[in-house]
Amino acid sequence: MHRVAAFLLACLLSAAAAAGPRARDLGIPFDGTPGPLNAITDVAGVTVGQATLIEDLAGGRKVRTGVTAVLPRGTQSFSVPA
Repeated sequence: MHRVAAFLLACLLSAAAAAGPRARDLGIPFDGTPGPLNAITDVAGVTVGQATLIEDLAGGRKVRTGVTAVLPRGTQSFSVPA
Protein backbone atom coordinates (compact mmCIF):
# COMPACT_ATOMS: atom_id res chain seq x y z
CA MET A 1 0.00 0.00 0.00
CA HIS A 2 2.82 2.44 0.79
CA ARG A 3 4.33 2.03 -2.68
CA VAL A 4 1.00 2.72 -4.33
CA ALA A 5 0.46 5.83 -2.22
CA ALA A 6 3.97 7.08 -2.98
CA PHE A 7 3.42 6.52 -6.69
CA LEU A 8 0.10 8.38 -6.68
CA LEU A 9 1.62 11.26 -4.76
CA ALA A 10 4.49 11.40 -7.24
CA CYS A 11 2.00 11.60 -10.10
CA LEU A 12 0.16 14.45 -8.40
CA LEU A 13 3.38 16.33 -7.70
CA SER A 14 4.55 15.91 -11.29
CA ALA A 15 1.22 17.11 -12.64
CA ALA A 16 1.26 20.11 -10.31
CA ALA A 17 4.80 21.04 -11.34
CA ALA A 18 3.91 20.91 -15.02
CA ALA A 19 0.62 22.79 -14.55
CA GLY A 20 2.04 26.28 -14.38
CA PRO A 21 2.75 28.95 -11.78
CA ARG A 22 2.47 28.28 -8.06
CA ALA A 23 -0.48 29.63 -6.11
CA ARG A 24 1.69 32.02 -4.10
CA ASP A 25 3.09 33.41 -7.38
CA LEU A 26 -0.49 34.22 -8.41
CA GLY A 27 -1.07 36.24 -5.25
CA ILE A 28 -3.02 33.63 -3.27
CA PRO A 29 -2.18 34.27 0.40
CA PHE A 30 -0.95 31.50 2.70
CA ASP A 31 0.09 31.54 6.34
CA GLY A 32 3.81 31.23 7.03
CA THR A 33 6.88 31.88 4.97
CA PRO A 34 8.35 29.55 2.32
CA GLY A 35 11.65 27.87 3.15
CA PRO A 36 14.90 28.72 1.37
CA LEU A 37 14.16 26.34 -1.53
CA ASN A 38 10.37 26.85 -1.49
CA ALA A 39 10.09 23.06 -1.63
CA ILE A 40 8.78 20.15 0.39
CA THR A 41 12.37 19.30 1.30
CA ASP A 42 12.44 22.48 3.39
CA VAL A 43 10.16 20.72 5.90
CA ALA A 44 12.14 19.20 8.77
CA GLY A 45 11.93 15.40 8.87
CA VAL A 46 10.64 14.96 5.31
CA THR A 47 12.72 12.86 2.93
CA VAL A 48 12.20 12.88 -0.83
CA GLY A 49 13.80 10.44 -3.25
CA GLN A 50 13.47 9.55 -6.89
CA ALA A 51 14.54 6.88 -9.32
CA THR A 52 14.58 6.91 -13.12
CA LEU A 53 14.76 3.82 -15.32
CA ILE A 54 16.02 4.20 -18.87
CA GLU A 55 16.66 1.03 -20.88
CA ASP A 56 16.92 0.19 -24.55
CA LEU A 57 15.55 -3.32 -25.06
CA ALA A 58 15.85 -5.76 -27.92
CA GLY A 59 13.75 -5.07 -30.97
CA GLY A 60 13.92 -1.29 -30.59
CA ARG A 61 11.70 -1.23 -27.51
CA LYS A 62 12.51 1.43 -24.95
CA VAL A 63 11.76 1.87 -21.27
CA ARG A 64 11.48 5.40 -19.91
CA THR A 65 9.86 5.60 -16.49
CA GLY A 66 10.44 6.85 -12.99
CA VAL A 67 9.01 7.36 -9.55
CA THR A 68 9.31 9.89 -6.75
CA ALA A 69 8.74 8.91 -3.12
CA VAL A 70 7.94 11.29 -0.27
CA LEU A 71 8.56 9.95 3.24
CA PRO A 72 6.80 12.44 5.54
CA ARG A 73 8.37 10.94 8.66
CA GLY A 74 11.82 10.44 7.17
CA THR A 75 13.78 7.24 6.61
CA GLN A 76 14.00 6.41 10.32
CA SER A 77 10.31 5.42 10.38
CA PHE A 78 10.29 3.66 6.99
CA SER A 79 9.33 0.28 8.46
CA VAL A 80 6.88 1.67 11.04
CA PRO A 81 3.23 1.55 9.90
CA ALA A 82 1.31 4.81 9.90
